[in-house]
Amino acid sequence: MAEITYYTEEGLKKLKDELNELKTKGRTEIAKQIAEARDKGDLSENAEYDAAKDAQSLLELKISKLEELLANARLIDESTIDTSKVSILTKVKLRNKKNNAIVEYTLVAEEEADIKQGKISVKSPIAKGLLGKKVGESVEITVPAGKIEFEVLNISL
Repeated sequence: MAEITYYTEEGLKKLKDELNELKTKGRTEIAKQIAEARDKGDLSENAEYDAAKDAQSLLELKISKLEELLANARLIDESTIDTSKVSILTKVKLRNKKNNAIVEYTLVAEEEADIKQGKISVKSPIAKGLLGKKVGESVEITVPAGKIEFEVLNISL
């Protein structure tokens, strides 16, 4: 059984838009490429035709994966999120205990993660270590660069 993933309204809309784009423009483009390649003659020796058919297979695979993802997607109701502890969609302000650097992350679904926007996947090592923690708690998290100790300063939406 596929895993259920939780999304923000924005994240879910982005997935639906991408799926729609692939189903409409993507399929139209591939059909055009196949038709053009077919018009060039003998299909048994036509590399363009083979490439277009491969591209079609990849597109259909991507569409299929997105459909499965959306079938198992759930919209998170922000009004039901408990900000007394770290959970998906909460914004967490942390202090690195070693260098006193302050960082802020929002925990989101894997597909919505974007470190430049401060959005990290709930499946990332840092997020996994933070889940369930409360303000004032310290947590030691193992990351690829070693162990980092954080103190949870604030939890909000």
